[in-house]
Amino acid sequence: MRTASPLLHGMRATETITPPHTSAELAALLGLLRAQRPRIRTVTIGHSRDAVSAAAAAAFADAWEGEILAMVDWPEEAASWLRPARRFTAGPPDAWVVAGIPLGWAQMSRRLRHSTAWRPARTFGFASVTRSAALAGPGTLRGLRGAAFDGGTWEIGPGMITFFPPGTEREPGGDRAWTGRGPSPDDRAVAAYGPYGDRSRGAGATGARAPGRGRR
Repeated sequence: MRTASPLLHGMRATETITPPHTSAELAALLGLLRAQRPRIRTVTIGHSRDAVSAAAAAAFADAWEGEILAMVDWPEEAASWLRPARRFTAGPPDAWVVAGIPLGWAQMSRRLRHSTAWRPARTFGFASVTRSAALAGPGTLRGLRGAAFDGGTWEIGPGMITFFPPGTEREPGGDRAWTGRGPSPDDRAVAAYGPYGDRSRGAGATGARAPGRGRR
């Protein structure tokens, strides 16, 4: 059992605005969930309390054809994220969907891993949550997948985030993506983060970049 506090001490939210989600991003996120087997029927949606994250969560809720067990929000700064973490994992749903500002989601995810049975591999996010990977710490968000601004997709791995361009083919009988084409114009093929620096690159990658828009 973990006993140490998961809080990120000495950090304050300095980035409180994220780009609004795009229609291509929302469509890609819905496509990811619909492609899962066994089929995802119930979801819990979580989001930061800023207007952009709340709007993304509401747009997903309006478009989702299955059941929504709960809509949970959390602050960017708090003494503990235990209460929203418990609400987020109640049910439990078939999958979780997340939109959030980096520090708040990093803190929330650390509390989830520390105090609940939450699994990042059953979680799907908007593009904004990729920027939480380095803050959350090694392994915290490993397996989390989601949609990029341009309609591509991404997956958080050990020390890197792999981005797949829009229209990427899927492996027969599976939900993993592969690509023999170049990187998407907005989100490059591989974004390294954390202690691994920019040493790791994937097929089709032209460079490593920090999570978020633009190249290093």
